[in-house]
Amino acid sequence: MAVRAFKCYGPSMKRIRNFVQLTEQVGTAGQPTAAQFSTIAENGYQHVVNLGMPDHADAISNEGELVSSLGMNYVHIPVPFDAPRPDHVRLFCGVLSQFREDKVFVHCILNYRVSAFMYHYLTKIEKRDSVAARSPMFEKWNVDPAWEKLMAWSSTDLGL
Repeated sequence: MAVRAFKCYGPSMKRIRNFVQLTEQVGTAGQPTAAQFSTIAENGYQHVVNLGMPDHADAISNEGELVSSLGMNYVHIPVPFDAPRPDHVRLFCGVLSQFREDKVFVHCILNYRVSAFMYHYLTKIEKRDSVAARSPMFEKWNVDPAWEKLMAWSSTDLGL
């Protein structure tokens, strides 16, 4: 596991479910509470990307409005946990490429979807080594077959 040698967030970020500062520019997590979006904004994140499904019990129905009211941009790419598709990853990679120079907070419900999508983005778009691109969340996650398949997708499979 690559050691993350940067810290570009305040201590309150650690209270967000499964928070990981994966790169200098990208923080990942599970679903924040409504109040925690203020903390995210205060820590300099300019964009929030949500991969969670809007019908999940932990989802915040007005999340886009809340994030926008705090001066951050909001992008929602709902990814069904049991049926991720290559076009979901392709869209995600395109969005993150647009925000490459900015601080981005990416979340889903537990930080599993995000960890898998970030792995593809970091290895296929940013050309980082697979060890550095692997989130510590993989140590907690018992990856099921749909996600094992996703992790094996090539750039060609994803249309990248």
